Amino acid sequence: MADTGHSARPHPRKAGTFALAAVLLLCLAPPQSAQASTLFDDLGGRSGVDRIVDGVVTLYMTDPRLRADFDNINRDWLKSRLATYLCMLTDGPCTYKGRSMAASHKGLKIDQASFDAVAEDTEIVMTRDGVSNWTQNRLMARLAPLAHQIITR
Repeated sequence: MADTGHSARPHPRKAGTFALAAVLLLCLAPPQSAQASTLFDDLGGRSGVDRIVDGVVTLYMTDPRLRADFDNINRDWLKSRLATYLCMLTDGPCTYKGRSMAASHKGLKIDQASFDAVAEDTEIVMTRDGVSNWTQNRLMARLAPLAHQIITR
């Protein structure tokens, strides 16, 4: 058999390129623990959720667009319910036993502008608390579908 100059071994430059590509993929891929974490974990667990809820309830009650909607609400009761709901919604270990979003907001005449103001304030608090944009977007993607249960006018 004649030697054609081809060997069964890969060309050194191609093998090096493959190795470099493999190393880059490993460096760019999130660590296994990040892949397995829940949104609840990424928000900082219960303390992170509680911190966000404390911030958003305070902001809702002072935001001129929302202040009137929160005038007659017990702040501690709202924080407790909202924290448990967000814990459950983000795959945390909580069980929410309160009313549905539709039942909770029935008759409150919440419009799209108020819903959007709540979303904006939530993002402000998460940004201020150092929550990554990726994690914020994941939470907002879970909250957005609730609009049809909350907006009543």
